[in-house]
Amino acid sequence: MKQQTVTVIGAFLFTAVILLLGYIAFGFWTALIFTSGFLGGYLLWIFVTGKPSFASLRVPFWVSFSLFIVHRVEEKIYGFFARLSDITGVQTPAISSWPVILLVLVSVGAWITIPVLVKKGYAFGYYLAWTFFAAMGITELAHFIFPFFTGQPYGYFPGMASVLLLAPVAWWGMYRLSRKNQ
Repeated sequence: MKQQTVTVIGAFLFTAVILLLGYIAFGFWTALIFTSGFLGGYLLWIFVTGKPSFASLRVPFWVSFSLFIVHRVEEKIYGFFARLSDITGVQTPAISSWPVILLVLVSVGAWITIPVLVKKGYAFGYYLAWTFFAAMGITELAHFIFPFFTGQPYGYFPGMASVLLLAPVAWWGMYRLSRKNQ
């Protein structure tokens, strides 16, 4: 997909801001995990030529977004960030810390704009859609890798159950996103 230079640079800077906020809030290893969704989504947006209508993305987007909320609830209930902190050695930041607030506002806030931006055909909307689906379909698979770093037998890691549903729906979204004008 040929993007206007300003949009490509803007999307790259947006990606860099997300990764920087992730690094400030959660440290190097967690920011590296975020890279698969945000930098991966950016690269997919640059190289995959599909530009479908939002109508073809509507169901995978809203189902993924709903499952993302369920996923966050599962992570909260079962102490995901405390367990991640045990692995990375980086103290879990307070939910009210500025890096966490900004990370949520910038990433999730931007993802909420996807329906409007894609309906209007804005390239930045397609970039955000790629980052959303890549984050849900690739980054979240890290939940299946985390147990290897706990020093315990492989088992459940907080957030793992909901990823079983979330990731395949996000893959469906990426498939739809990759299709030529639908």
